[in-house]
Amino acid sequence: MQSLEEQNLKSKQFGGLDFLRTIAICWVFMFHYSGGDFYIWFNKVVSFGWTGVDLFFVLSGYLIAQQLFKEACANNTVSIKKFYVKRFLRIFPAYFFVLFLYFCIPIFRERPVLSPLWKYLTFTQNIGLNPRDTNAFTHAWSLCIEEQFYIVFPFVVLLLSYFKAQKKIFYIIGALFLFTCLIRLYLWNNNLDPIKYPKGDEGNFWVTWIYYPTYSRLDGLLTGITIAAIFEYLPNLRDRLLKLGNFILVIGITILMGAYFLCMNRVSYNANVFGFPAVAIGYGFCVLAALCPNSLLYKINFSFFKTMAILSYAVYLCHKAICKLCHIYFSKHGVDDEGNLMLLICIVATLLAALIIRFLVEKPFLKLRDKILLKH
Repeated sequence: MQSLEEQNLKSKQFGGLDFLRTIAICWVFMFHYSGGDFYIWFNKVVSFGWTGVDLFFVLSGYLIAQQLFKEACANNTVSIKKFYVKRFLRIFPAYFFVLFLYFCIPIFRERPVLSPLWKYLTFTQNIGLNPRDTNAFTHAWSLCIEEQFYIVFPFVVLLLSYFKAQKKIFYIIGALFLFTCLIRLYLWNNNLDPIKYPKGDEGNFWVTWIYYPTYSRLDGLLTGITIAAIFEYLPNLRDRLLKLGNFILVIGITILMGAYFLCMNRVSYNANVFGFPAVAIGYGFCVLAALCPNSLLYKINFSFFKTMAILSYAVYLCHKAICKLCHIYFSKHGVDDEGNLMLLICIVATLLAALIIRFLVEKPFLKLRDKILLKH
């Protein structure tokens, strides 16, 4: 059992990460929100909300890798069965519940056309996804990448532990990070370069072959894994970094500001070659800062952010559909489609839907997970 002091320390440590998860889901919600007569400056800020997914990737990469690295160091192996039980009962119930609503209640869909069911069930929906042809529940693409990561990464850690080569993870990370950048460069040069190809359907091509696929979206996960690897395998560097919390935070924010300007046109050369890695690295510095005891992020420990972090997964799953239903219903009752009241209604309705999913779907399966894990 953990001591009370250890539990309090863990709570504070994750307070900053809960805050960042809250930022991530707010980014994503506002970027996807349809309708809203906002100030021009606000629209420009919200246009960067697509990077909320990258922040989720960094957080997931760190949290999953940290668990596996600690287990590998303690036992010189990892329990694949235990890992999959934890992930399966955390991710699948809410996902399958929302997927059921999408396929069985057509009015629930924010747009008419879904990908084939087998793509959602196999978490391969992000491969070849073109929103021109398939335009409902497209945001499940990021879950596909995370699930593919969950399937592969534990075996990487297991193999490295078996051969006692844990520190080789840094070479793997470096190689994959470089590969991800180079594949985007190759795809852009051969398919999006406006000098070679006239403008036309480049937006759909870009999301289908650059934005959605796993091979070109590894930056965030790899950045999170790097943080976990430093903390576990490079203790001297870790201890030096932990003393620089606010400085690291300033670096992260500065990099993200640069990334904002690089990515003003997401289809551009600068965005795909320099902007994407800058986004991941900038958020990586922010996550690192949240783990430093002397940083402002580490000291954030409000129950609101913890609650939002807990609900963020359910919010992500249902927010597009709930907002669409709100627009249909409340616009018929005199609420302005682009007004602030409609935005408020959509936020409240989405949070209520997330709470329902949390208590009726997620919590029962989390209790089942705990019972299964206690037996092992």
